[in-house]
Amino acid sequence: MIKKIKKYATTNTLVIFGIVLGAAFGILFPELALEQKIIGSAFIAFLKMLVVPLVFASIYTAILGLGSLEHLKNIGIRTISFYILTTALAVVAAIAAMNIFAIGELVSSSGLSYEQAAAIAPFSFSTMILSFIPTNIFSALSDGSMMQIIVFAILFGVASLYLKPNEQKHMFDFFTAVSNAMLKMAEWVILMTPVGVFSLISYVIAEQGIDVVLGLWKYMLVVIGVILFHGIITLPAILSYFGKVNPYRYLSDVREAPIMAFSTASSAATLPVSMRVVEEMGGVDTKTASFVLPLGATVSMDGTAAYLSVAVLYIANLAGVTLSFGDQILLAITVVALSVGVAALPSASLVMMVVILNQIGLPVEYIALIVAVDRILDMCRTSLNVTSDLIVTKIVDQYEKKALKNKN
Repeated sequence: MIKKIKKYATTNTLVIFGIVLGAAFGILFPELALEQKIIGSAFIAFLKMLVVPLVFASIYTAILGLGSLEHLKNIGIRTISFYILTTALAVVAAIAAMNIFAIGELVSSSGLSYEQAAAIAPFSFSTMILSFIPTNIFSALSDGSMMQIIVFAILFGVASLYLKPNEQKHMFDFFTAVSNAMLKMAEWVILMTPVGVFSLISYVIAEQGIDVVLGLWKYMLVVIGVILFHGIITLPAILSYFGKVNPYRYLSDVREAPIMAFSTASSAATLPVSMRVVEEMGGVDTKTASFVLPLGATVSMDGTAAYLSVAVLYIANLAGVTLSFGDQILLAITVVALSVGVAALPSASLVMMVVILNQIGLPVEYIALIVAVDRILDMCRTSLNVTSDLIVTKIVDQYEKKALKNKN
């Protein structure tokens, strides 16, 4: 265990250096920073390479490990309930912040593409429901359609509970080996993290430019402030109350995953790291992590929900539209509901924003006013999404261990 702690501590230190040096490199040498994007892209590609087999194998073995539909129902309801709770609290914090800091001054929109913002396909409830169902599982696996993969893995796992014990054992052993092999590969990829982070951060800074960031500094400050409040105050309070553990010690132990999420801006790409760290450093049982984390990487969107709430209210202020208390309650409900349902669709956060702006009656072209800093904020909100996953996983694991103790 001491050896593992030293390994992760060293990696974290190098990653922080990578972030700082990457930001400086992007500011001082923007042309070189843009040209070396391939290094960061390759790093993310290696991580994403592991996600589909890891998610499928992990969920499948987790369901077989649970042993019964009753146990699956209990852990499933508990997981979704906590994910909805954390998302709702993130939205409340965001709306409260925008009522306290009523920002919304018009910024220059020259050079921004309004046509691109308006080109997204319309949202419909039936499309959302059908997007959960894989008509061809091999197509879903090749495309990386995470919600479809999760749905099939759950159904496949449940069906396998009805197999003969010896058949279950063969299936369980095979997919356990697949999961372990993916996690071993994740260890190798983690060694690339400092270099990958340096490349990604320097590219983002060079591409966005400091001028754009300065022009929207108030908006960015509110978004980042809400994300920090939720991640440092709200989520630890939830873990302390429900999980009965020291939240800050736990978050310190598993900090590798939020740092990785910040660097890659991808919950899916961070999943192999999250699973490895939460088990080795967070003390979470493999069965719990294998079920809760892949689900969270798809449906848990605390950071995205907080970001969308601030963005929509910011756009409303820019347009001179005053939202009543009832409108803001409706906004909160809509964001929470969509954060779970729209996760299966491409460009989920953009789809959610279009739906909400249409509901309020604001033109979707207003998205172009804030899209310039979206990449930077995407890194922040993804880090919060992953932090929420880690918190909920620990809480569910504590409940599982307590139930097992009472049973024995």
